[in-house]
Amino acid sequence: MNLRRKGRAALVLALVAVVGMAFRVSWNALRDIAGAVGADDTAAMLYPFVVDGLMALALVATLVLADDARRFALRVLGAYTVASLVLNYVHGLVPELHGRSVDWGRLADWDPANWALVLLATSLPVGSIYFGSDLVAKVLHHRPAPIPTVNANAEESTESDTKRSTADLAVSAPPPVTPNVTALPRPVAVGFLKSTLPAKPLPSIAPAPVKPIEPRAVAAEPSRPRRATGRVPAVAKSTRPKRTPDQLLAEARTVTADWPDAKVTAEGIRREVRTSPANARMLRDTILAERSTAAEAVA
Repeated sequence: MNLRRKGRAALVLALVAVVGMAFRVSWNALRDIAGAVGADDTAAMLYPFVVDGLMALALVATLVLADDARRFALRVLGAYTVASLVLNYVHGLVPELHGRSVDWGRLADWDPANWALVLLATSLPVGSIYFGSDLVAKVLHHRPAPIPTVNANAEESTESDTKRSTADLAVSAPPPVTPNVTALPRPVAVGFLKSTLPAKPLPSIAPAPVKPIEPRAVAAEPSRPRRATGRVPAVAKSTRPKRTPDQLLAEARTVTADWPDAKVTAEGIRREVRTSPANARMLRDTILAERSTAAEAVA
């Protein structure tokens, strides 16, 4: 763990050293470009912080943010890196910039290229204000992802401990000894015993006599007289006359005359004839038997 921490610390220090040296190398180019577009000595000295400083800020934001905010920080970092590269390239192509003898506002001989370079150099400070403020706001409002609880790690360590073989332990456990438990009135669960000597048989214990429970007579509660319900109204009574078995069979034959054998069921007959389930089953068996007899006669 200490070696890993030391390695990380050394890596961070090396990165800081490289960034510092690169900033110093780019310092002269950005300072001369700022003086060529009209900045005074103080502004020209601060101009490298505007470009390279925002690049460092965007780099830190990419390490903190996630998802869309991280992609935005990467775009800002890439854009300012390209802008710094272009300005350093122009500084290397124009020797007059080194001695600050170039005409004010003249970075290239071709007018369109000169206008584009002047626009780029003068817009970088304004962009630093906008993008820097946005990145700082995103970092301050960022909520890091929750760290997994320690319970998961504890469960994993428990599983790894249980999967270890007994040969890895300092002292191997002796095999468990099963004592003689035949004399006990009921089976007793015997766990791990520290002593390896066989257990002594326990004396049998006679069960205590159990006094039978005498049934007690419980006085029954007096039944309450049922209330008179009165007569059923005539409207509630069925007005349909009671049909005989022959009438039911005739009606069932008429209803199922066009039905196939698969459709002749007790439930279908009960719904069509409007009779009880028992009568429906009787009618189904009778009709199927008649159809079977008729088919045999035809054959």
